[in-house]
Amino acid sequence: MAEPILYLDGVNVSFDGFKALNELSLIVEMGELRTIIGPNGAGKTTMMDVVTGKTRPDTGTVLFKGSHDLTRLDEARIANLGIGRKFQKPTVFDSLTVFENLELALKAPRDPFAALRFKLIGAQRTRIEEILDLIGLTERAFELARILSHGQRQWLEIGMLLMQDPELLLVDEPVAGMTDQETEQTADLLRRIAGQRSVIVVEHDMEFVRALATKVTVLHEGSVLAEGPIDQVQANERVIEVYLGR
Repeated sequence: MAEPILYLDGVNVSFDGFKALNELSLIVEMGELRTIIGPNGAGKTTMMDVVTGKTRPDTGTVLFKGSHDLTRLDEARIANLGIGRKFQKPTVFDSLTVFENLELALKAPRDPFAALRFKLIGAQRTRIEEILDLIGLTERAFELARILSHGQRQWLEIGMLLMQDPELLLVDEPVAGMTDQETEQTADLLRRIAGQRSVIVVEHDMEFVRALATKVTVLHEGSVLAEGPIDQVQANERVIEVYLGR
């Protein structure tokens, strides 16, 4: 069997006596789309911080592709390994066009000399056009990012991350503030991204979670409370009690 792309075992993180992660264990397979849900304070953000190197765990194992120990690497090294993260609030360059935002995000040498002589080549332009088509912004390519809708700005940032060609993408509440149509399009986008790469989505919107139609992990008090298909998770008495309500 292939190694999982992400393996967490017995991960503990404490902040001033508060246990943000408590013996957290989680496995995400290559090409998998996984949704993480749970109440506020369940450890969702801390889990992503650990995976991306922002927070170092007190104890536990965090492996990427079986051989990379993420607990020993800083954020830049982890990003270069192929782990991308999208925060809830999109960070795009408003004064640049959609195309220019994607061009700026290209995976290419960034030292000063390389930047001075950088010129977009055919394969790179083709890659930008492929990403534009994937995120549904081909017709907006040469418009300024500032005039995009909230949903389109989220898609652009996802596109910028994809320009880095990550193997694992962490996406935090991507549909907050979106219209119903944008939410539906975002679910379709994330389903299409998965397979070629692994995607972890942290979300509160249960209709969106259902639309993703994938395995769901429920976190509570820093540990996995339940895991499985959405129907199974929503029927779990403990999940109802601590998160969903009746």
